[in-house]
Amino acid sequence: MFELSDRAKQLQSELNDFMAAYIYPNEETHHRQIEDAEDRWAPVPIIEELKQKARAAGLWNLFLPDSEFGAGLSNFEYAHLCEIMGRSAMAPEVFNCSAPDTGNMETIARYGNEQQQEQWLKPLLDGEIRSCFSMTEPDVASSDATNIACEIRREGDEYVINGRKWWSSGAMTRNSKIAIVMGKTDPDAEKHKQQSMILVPLDAPGVKMIRPLHVFGYDHAPHGHAEIHYDNVRVPASNMLLGEGRGLLRAASGQAESTTACAPLAWRNGRWSSCASAPTPGRPLAGSSRSSTPSARTSPAAVWRSSRPA
Repeated sequence: MFELSDRAKQLQSELNDFMAAYIYPNEETHHRQIEDAEDRWAPVPIIEELKQKARAAGLWNLFLPDSEFGAGLSNFEYAHLCEIMGRSAMAPEVFNCSAPDTGNMETIARYGNEQQQEQWLKPLLDGEIRSCFSMTEPDVASSDATNIACEIRREGDEYVINGRKWWSSGAMTRNSKIAIVMGKTDPDAEKHKQQSMILVPLDAPGVKMIRPLHVFGYDHAPHGHAEIHYDNVRVPASNMLLGEGRGLLRAASGQAESTTACAPLAWRNGRWSSCASAPTPGRPLAGSSRSSTPSARTSPAAVWRSSRPA
């Protein structure tokens, strides 16, 4: 019942080979390029280089269950590939399988109209741009999405968006071009039919990037999480996803960010011991003389590298 298909086994083998040949040997380069970059939010050269190799090898968009756009794997099969990709902080993006793009691409593939798919899904599938998911808000308990207060108001052939968001994942990177924004279109509707999701270009007038947010001192460049203010942002009515009041349906039915969720499996398989030597203020990383005090220029990947099995 829980046997992988021949197709999944083949991809698993090819992915392992690619990781050994290109990902693990380039992790130090990846980290150094981020550290040395003049613009910490610019695409990382080694990632862009390896994306071309991964695509040529057929290891591309593995997350999509739709064989027209992706590998056509079940969640069970894809989880085994996630475990492999989760062994390296740089790997998911190389295979165009990184959050929040995976969930955003599947959303547009499932629920987007032809225009939305042509304008946004195609360049996302091609790895030409990245995307942002903008749901969480600073003034409400956003883990319950019914609390979301951002206003999405219809005015003629446009929607006007007003609200404050933070922890908007993927917004900081320079090649992030589109956000899926959750807000309320009808605060008087039934509780679970008030919310909608809409496509908002990040260069639209009124989209204000306030600041990058830090997690335990890390800015997670070049990906990042942003505080964003949507100030009278106007987008065409055709940018609505699935229809008004369908936002929670989309959120519930969309595939989970599997790469992120499966990353802890990689820690369990050979990296758990690193927890004993995780960075603490004033204590260097294993095998390093550098102080491990968290800063905007220190990456959690350094801990992963120090614990890689021989």
